[in-house]
Amino acid sequence: MADIDDEVLDAVGPRLRALRKQRGFTLAELAATTGISESTLSRLESGGRRPTLELLLPLARTYDVPLDDLVGAPRTGDPRVHLRPIHRYGMTFLPLTRRAGGLQAFKMLIPSRAEPAEPTPQTHGGYEWVYVLTGRLRLVIGDRDLVLPAGEAAEFDTGLPHWLGSADGRAVETLVLFGPQGERAHVRR
Repeated sequence: MADIDDEVLDAVGPRLRALRKQRGFTLAELAATTGISESTLSRLESGGRRPTLELLLPLARTYDVPLDDLVGAPRTGDPRVHLRPIHRYGMTFLPLTRRAGGLQAFKMLIPSRAEPAEPTPQTHGGYEWVYVLTGRLRLVIGDRDLVLPAGEAAEFDTGLPHWLGSADGRAVETLVLFGPQGERAHVRR
């Protein structure tokens, strides 16, 4: 993880220099606008100084870009569509698609807990396919109680009482495909 963070931070300087040149700012003009000294700006651009939120916020405001653009946070899908996380049942669902009806994709995050949650099965229309990215998912479907480790998948009719949670209290990440009208994922081998 540290290597990834270092790569992200190392890429900020060249991105800042390119934005400044693209916008036609000199270091002196940028310093006057942001209140950040020319020497600090120069060291940020050359990689001699680590970017901090305190330094990046005024630059993002000056360039009128989201902070994510300065640090190069990955985006998926159409860059004009900013999907918001959904918080439900103590979990976070990050929409990966945006379609009215039809198959929908989510990344589901189950946070760690001191003790695993007690299952409270729910039902709703549709069909769900779940793939475990990290952690151990406890999946209760009707009278079946399953534990899926990373790399395993399950599919089920959501009209059956079902519940998803952490098997051991640790965080779990999954990919979820949900068909509100009961569409199923088609898997080929």
